[in-house]
Amino acid sequence: MSKQLILRSLVVVAFMGSTQFGYSADWAQFRGANSAGISDDTQVPTKFGPGDKELWSVPVASGHSSPCVIGNQLILTAVQREDRENKQLQVVSIDRRSGKQLWNYKIDVPELERGHPSFSPASSTAASDGAQIVVYFGSYGLVCLSKGGKLAWEKRLPLTKSYAGNAVSPIIAGDKVILYRGNYVDHFLAAWDKHTGKELWKVKNNERFTPNMACTAVPIIHDNQLIIHAVRAVQSFDLDSGQLIWELKCSTTATSTPVICEDEVVVATWNQTGEESLRPNFPTFDELLANNDKDGDKRIDRQEIPKLFYFHRSEGTEAPQNGYPFQFNHADPNKDGKIERAEWQVVLDREEDRQKGYIEHGLIAIPLKSRGQVTESDIRRLEKQGIPEVPSPIYHDGLLYMVKNGGLLTCVNVERGERVFRMRTGGSGTHYASPVIAGGRLYTVSGDGKITVIKLGTSREILATNDMQDFTYATPAVSDGVIYIRTHSRLYAFGQ
Repeated sequence: MSKQLILRSLVVVAFMGSTQFGYSADWAQFRGANSAGISDDTQVPTKFGPGDKELWSVPVASGHSSPCVIGNQLILTAVQREDRENKQLQVVSIDRRSGKQLWNYKIDVPELERGHPSFSPASSTAASDGAQIVVYFGSYGLVCLSKGGKLAWEKRLPLTKSYAGNAVSPIIAGDKVILYRGNYVDHFLAAWDKHTGKELWKVKNNERFTPNMACTAVPIIHDNQLIIHAVRAVQSFDLDSGQLIWELKCSTTATSTPVICEDEVVVATWNQTGEESLRPNFPTFDELLANNDKDGDKRIDRQEIPKLFYFHRSEGTEAPQNGYPFQFNHADPNKDGKIERAEWQVVLDREEDRQKGYIEHGLIAIPLKSRGQVTESDIRRLEKQGIPEVPSPIYHDGLLYMVKNGGLLTCVNVERGERVFRMRTGGSGTHYASPVIAGGRLYTVSGDGKITVIKLGTSREILATNDMQDFTYATPAVSDGVIYIRTHSRLYAFGQ
């Protein structure tokens, strides 16, 4: 055989290997393996954006779910609203190499779940074991598909009802599909057989559900513990039986996913008034008059009342429906359209009493060997300020990073339980996506599409700021030297 023919043969074999067996299914659920968000791949680009390091991009239907990477496929959930009568949920498979659609599994539904203005009925990320794909929609239930997009089984669930929307993602753990679902209609943790859809166990959560509850945290696994960031608690269950192992009661909306840090699980517990910056101060009546009494009658009418909030995100961290506003009638019990000094004093006294009930939130570390009811004396509070409302923390080489609205990044030394630094990433406004790590770099994503890349460690060095030129709520996925970014309108693949 000639040298040229041998070389051609080797090229063909190499190409077949890369297309059939060269893909790694290492990002097969929300934020990859065990939702840790870490890839060791050093080939992922630092500087990129539309037209820069862009391997391909394709338009995608509405949705905030992250890409799930399995073999040669990217799996996305999406929603289509043709009109008021026609509503369709979709599970879309996209070829990783070309961006072309491979298949689209469609589900027509009579009604879509509602939520916060930033919510999408396609917010849940798919999970896969490499052979099966499991997706969850609060408007429909659980659906298990083959890699080719054929239905294996489904579990219909009632339409959820909540203020935030049910944006939790399922996971696959061994032979089980796990889902934590919190809303007004039903509130439970359950396991199903991944092959048949048979329910294996179910634990009802009796904690009272309220409008400020989010329940979007993804379950994580440690040995045989199934750890849940749940309504007003962090809980651990036996994966095989669903029996409670330990529980910590805490003030939290159950939004961000926990992370394993050596022999502890660390959770960012957040609530609407959990730290000083979220608690606006009401003015005294004299201050109210001095700044707002335009007609000088020593009273405040509807046109003169300033915009006040019981809870309010600070400037630079705003979101749709940015807080819980004060209503004029809260200070006008006789409904005469005027607020007098005595009426305002009632408001101030009520607010003072309300603030006595405030409970601090924080970044907490719970020993994985805990048993039974865990108390404050059993845990460590690593940080009390700068707690993210939505993005999950991320842990690497002894340091934990978390980013909150406004692009405020905090780095904590977990072993010592102390803050290493706090800095601005340059991202502004609301942050929905969780940070990821690739090749020694931290990637943070702001809601307006700014992706800041920061060197890991204590240097605080910003390596790049990349502008996606579109709103970006979905957490990136990383695999085989490529970072996949879903914006509100397109899915991008960036690589060297």
